[in-house]
Amino acid sequence: MRDFAYLRPREAGEAVALHARHSPGARYFAGGTTLFDLMKLGVESPATVIDVTRLEGLAGIDASRRGELRIGALAPMSDVAEHATVQREFPALSEALWKAASQQLRNMATVGGNLLQRTRCAYFRGAGEYACNKRVPGSGCAALDGLNRGHAVLGASEACVAVYPGDMAVALAAFDAVVDTLSPRGERAVPVRELHRAPGSTPHLETVLAEDELIVRIRVPRGPIGRASTYHKVRDRESYAFALASAAVAVQLQGNRVADARIALGGVATRPWRADEAERSLVGRPLTRAAARRAAELAFAEARPLAHNGFKVALGIETVTDALMIAKDRS
Repeated sequence: MRDFAYLRPREAGEAVALHARHSPGARYFAGGTTLFDLMKLGVESPATVIDVTRLEGLAGIDASRRGELRIGALAPMSDVAEHATVQREFPALSEALWKAASQQLRNMATVGGNLLQRTRCAYFRGAGEYACNKRVPGSGCAALDGLNRGHAVLGASEACVAVYPGDMAVALAAFDAVVDTLSPRGERAVPVRELHRAPGSTPHLETVLAEDELIVRIRVPRGPIGRASTYHKVRDRESYAFALASAAVAVQLQGNRVADARIALGGVATRPWRADEAERSLVGRPLTRAAARRAAELAFAEARPLAHNGFKVALGIETVTDALMIAKDRS
């Protein structure tokens, strides 16, 4: 790991000003569960690390507002997962956080940092001996013809097939959550659905945020759709593993028919993936297992599997189908 300067501001405005003063080469640091790993691997080598863990007012969870739940960007994952309002009104979000990592990591990692975690693609993290357009733009993508069992079947490009590794962002995308950011240009709101970029020809640009933007909070709209929800995650082992396929699903029933449905996919795409057409196929109809499977098949209609990950399509279809049935039971 290379030497770096370490700064510890107390207010968000001060942190943003310090970033502007020390850019390029400055990085925000919160829980450190991603950044420090990448620094050890040589993927990241910031000249200045700005520790935002002590910023005032960004670690709380505000459930006092009728229209939305507000989560400070510095709230630990474990605090959000255990919060009574999250468990009651957004069980898919609580489950996504519980299933994301070990208890030790959940206690350290912040929700703002979790949104911005980078891929676990072995070629990206492989000490620079493999071609990776995320790590060195224009160098190629070794995963295209390499070991790609864990890679994306949705949203990939000729430049990158790395899967987005997170769980929480998938649930937040299903609930139409928004992140608020702060930069020298002021505050702005970014829907979680628009936060992560498709790789296209520039996979090194992973989000729509500028380097100097700091996530300060997450806002989740409150309503009946969140209560009958689940985060269903399939992985190689039961805990401490990234998803091979996952689904954040929510349904709202009127009588025996679907009034609203949300389906977001994880583990199979280059970014958190909302399955809009699959959602529309359910509205106005009874939620039978056959209807759930039809929606799941629509969710994967545009899948483009690689040599070693074709199983993800069938697995993903079963994952979404099962998740819809769990959500129905909770309704």
